[in-house]
Amino acid sequence: MKPANKTLRLDRYLATVTDYSRNEVKRLIKRGEVLVDGEVASNPASQVAPDADVTLAGESLREARPRYFMLNKPQGYVCAARDRRHMTVLELIDEDNPERLHAAGRLDIDTTGLVLLTDDGQWSHAITSPQRQCWKRYYVETAEPVSDKSIEHLQRGVFLHDEKARTLPARIERIEEDRLRVWIQEGRYHQVKRMFAAEGNAVEVLHREAIGGIELDPDLEEGEYRPLTEWEIGSVDGVADGD
Repeated sequence: MKPANKTLRLDRYLATVTDYSRNEVKRLIKRGEVLVDGEVASNPASQVAPDADVTLAGESLREARPRYFMLNKPQGYVCAARDRRHMTVLELIDEDNPERLHAAGRLDIDTTGLVLLTDDGQWSHAITSPQRQCWKRYYVETAEPVSDKSIEHLQRGVFLHDEKARTLPARIERIEEDRLRVWIQEGRYHQVKRMFAAEGNAVEVLHREAIGGIELDPDLEEGEYRPLTEWEIGSVDGVADGD
């Protein structure tokens, strides 16, 4: 799902790309301080294209474009805008207005790996909405060896503690007796850990490797991030594909 180039109301456009409120913007428009493509704009409700040449008091403005990043999350960080006790993943982002970004699918404080950050709510909803059944891939290490029977249960779906609905079927690839690669379609609270707890085991290492078709860049060290490519942004159309 690539973001569409939609027009915006002039007052909303200006409030988006400046620090002025909508009311302040309307007053500036009425004073004739706003030009659109070289013409004085007098109607706050007029529509502005994203590529329009808008100037305010002689200064050229541009609409803020949606931003999309992948982060290799270390342990010890929470996926929140702010937290009184813990560092947040936004503290790892050296960008303007990082507080406007949010995680499209959170990770626990002790889980590492791929986190997608964006300020495009529609795009992140396409990833996190249960209806989309987006596959997430994890590397898992457990406290005890995982039996073939447990793998069968997980692949069929298990009942988590205090929940009435069985988890959707998972995909499991055994690496070693206590090391697996796990694909899930849901995003329930602490889901992977609780799935193995339902089988009497404990997850000791949990690392997210992929969301849909977006793979964690192997060149990113822990705590590093980079913008998503155009292909990665557009691949969200196919998030239901777990291959």
